[in-house]
Amino acid sequence: MAEGCMMALRYGMVFFNLLFWLGGCGILGVGVWLSVTQGNFATLSSSLPSLSAANLLIAVGTIIMVIGCLGCVGAVKESRPLLLTFFILLLLIFFLEILSIMLFFIYQDEIDHYAQRDLKKGLQLFGTEGNVGLTNAWMIVQTDFRCCGVTNHTDWFEVYNASRVPDSCCLEYSDNCGLDNPGTWWTAPCYERVKDWLNENLVALWIFALCTALTQILGLVFSMTMFCQSVKVETFYA
Repeated sequence: MAEGCMMALRYGMVFFNLLFWLGGCGILGVGVWLSVTQGNFATLSSSLPSLSAANLLIAVGTIIMVIGCLGCVGAVKESRPLLLTFFILLLLIFFLEILSIMLFFIYQDEIDHYAQRDLKKGLQLFGTEGNVGLTNAWMIVQTDFRCCGVTNHTDWFEVYNASRVPDSCCLEYSDNCGLDNPGTWWTAPCYERVKDWLNENLVALWIFALCTALTQILGLVFSMTMFCQSVKVETFYA
């Protein structure tokens, strides 16, 4: 009976971590592809230039792959040290995620203020040498969200020292359309537009977060149950 339970747990753990590992491979692959094709795409922050979409995906994908590999090998070999390591790492990540969500809601106003200030500071790097990622990111955001600047289009006046904006702020794109022609510019602030988009997709974001949490909880349950069962089996045969 004990051997049957261990066999079922092993197969369940291997299957779970194989999916976990494959998911990490997919995320890592997308991150590498973005890094190769888009450079530092979505690097909007001047204080955290490495915080790009590509780098985030590469980091998350690598972490998921390592944890999935630990769990899979631990299940196949019935290695208690590997199973325990898998459990501790997954539990640590789970708690860090909960802590991050709590801190976000507690300090939401402060985060908003800091983010807007940092984004405005990043505008100064727009179009400069070595900041292709930031430049491309702002062009894509302003075009896709039909907005201009962080809080309004005048944010760009401090960058250019004149009454002009990037061409990506124009209702209809054309060369030098952002020069001295306010009637053809988007008036909506990008920061609010992105926040509105997130609020509109809040249900999808919460479903994704709950699915992620459920997956992590299943991993914790599987690993700890198998760890405890392996201890019982070893004690029984001893």
